[in-house]
Amino acid sequence: MADFQRATISGDLIEVPGLGPAAIKKMSSSSDDDEKVTNTFQLVGKFLMLKGPDEDGHKVESNEHMQKFWHWLAEKGISSHRSAIVLAIAEKMNTMMPGIYDPSDYDDDEE
Repeated sequence: MADFQRATISGDLIEVPGLGPAAIKKMSSSSDDDEKVTNTFQLVGKFLMLKGPDEDGHKVESNEHMQKFWHWLAEKGISSHRSAIVLAIAEKMNTMMPGIYDPSDYDDDEE
């Protein structure tokens, strides 16, 4: 995860922690070309699109944004490591756009 955070984005989806060959295949297969995600830049773009605002002007806060991305991954058929993928993209984007992700929303509940 730390390597992904420090590195520049190459575009190869395999660089995203949590994404393996099966998940990448699911993301790139769709009958609608607009729904295909074939590189990291498109995945980041989808993440940013889900930030909103929604049609009614509702501001999408960090927690809701992460949930929307998690559910979008589920809709794409990604069944493993969804939370790790969300975290990886959210933390990467937060280094580029501070405030897009609030890690305090996800403090360990085990304490």
